[in-house]
Amino acid sequence: MLDIKFIRENLDIVKAGALKKHHEVDLDRLIEVDDARRALLASLEEKKAEQNRVSVEVPGAQGEAREQLIAEMKLLKEEIQKEEEDMKPIMEEWQKLMLQVPQIPDMSVPDGASDEENVEIRAWGEKPQFTFEPKDHVEIMTALDIADFERGTKVHGFRGYYLKGDGALLEWAMWNYANQFFGEKGLLPIIPPTIVRKANLYGTGHLPNDAEDVYNTQDEDYLTGTSEVSVMGYYADEVLDKEQLPKKFLAFSPCYRREAGSHGKDVKGLIRVHEFYKHEQIIICEASHEESVQQHEWLTANAEEFMQSLGIPYRVVLNCGGDLGQGQVKKYDIEAWVPKEGKYRETHSASYFHDFQTRRFNIRYKDADGKLRYAHSLNNTAVASPRILVSLIENFQQEDGSIKVPEPLQKYLGKAVIGKGDSALQ
Repeated sequence: MLDIKFIRENLDIVKAGALKKHHEVDLDRLIEVDDARRALLASLEEKKAEQNRVSVEVPGAQGEAREQLIAEMKLLKEEIQKEEEDMKPIMEEWQKLMLQVPQIPDMSVPDGASDEENVEIRAWGEKPQFTFEPKDHVEIMTALDIADFERGTKVHGFRGYYLKGDGALLEWAMWNYANQFFGEKGLLPIIPPTIVRKANLYGTGHLPNDAEDVYNTQDEDYLTGTSEVSVMGYYADEVLDKEQLPKKFLAFSPCYRREAGSHGKDVKGLIRVHEFYKHEQIIICEASHEESVQQHEWLTANAEEFMQSLGIPYRVVLNCGGDLGQGQVKKYDIEAWVPKEGKYRETHSASYFHDFQTRRFNIRYKDADGKLRYAHSLNNTAVASPRILVSLIENFQQEDGSIKVPEPLQKYLGKAVIGKGDSALQ
């Protein structure tokens, strides 16, 4: 959420930012509503001040003067009650419009309407050159009996899956390695709630915009699609110690997304599923653009180093304006190479938000001058599974149908190759 004072003083810049993000919001109407809000607030403050003045005079007044003051107080009370009623629809519209105002993208963000216009900034790794016709991950995993998509659909429905045997152990190995790798970077491990109050999704900016993609319960709680939601709520309405910033977390949680509107996309396999698991890097830092940029690059470098350690070819793209979320100032996507499709697929997203989220959550700290300031927030995927298995399995497939296991995972899995009929350990 942007500060209304900032919006009023920089209206053209905010409009340009919304246009670059292809985000529709009636900012002129917001200013009109804010004018009405401010006028009513001023009137209410004036009447309440007058009410306080009269209430002080009443005890010392006598006779007709006292009656006149009491009548004046009654009139003021009625006028205040009326204006407070008038304020309710104005505040309702004002809050609705304020929640629609997007964060201003960084100047380095390229123009563009969709992810097709994201800009590649670097690539790493050699794409495998097979001497045989490569298979996709569904065919490989099914043949090895380490996944069951047919029964997954029977039990869960569309996009259901089972990982079993070495498929399950491979995912656990990935989790264990991620815990080790990112833990060594100094991130604090945390397992947050995945059922949260609605306010937390408004806090991160996932509501109201992503409402169709979010699962909710009969109690009007919500299932998180990323642990960013609940970890950001951890410090809601708190004043942090500046000396303890930045706060760096490695959050692990199950995640749930309806994938609304994507029924025609990626209908097979593990690319786009309704429930998955994710390790997420999350940072809360001082309110400094330079600090946010530095931490953003650090988070991205962590994820790249992780991919390199696994030997998975990838590229990094700078997201265009139309592919930024409402609160994001800038975002990089890391996309892993998928051999059978012959293209890169997004596996990580690294974003910074300035004070967009912390203002909504009311997360503050005192600066060196003792002034309360809203902190800045950032996040980046550490690893999302089972999606990461798609690239791993397809890049490391062998002609006999087996899968070479990347060296960092071997100690957790207990083997260097996954073959048909293998025992879990050998």
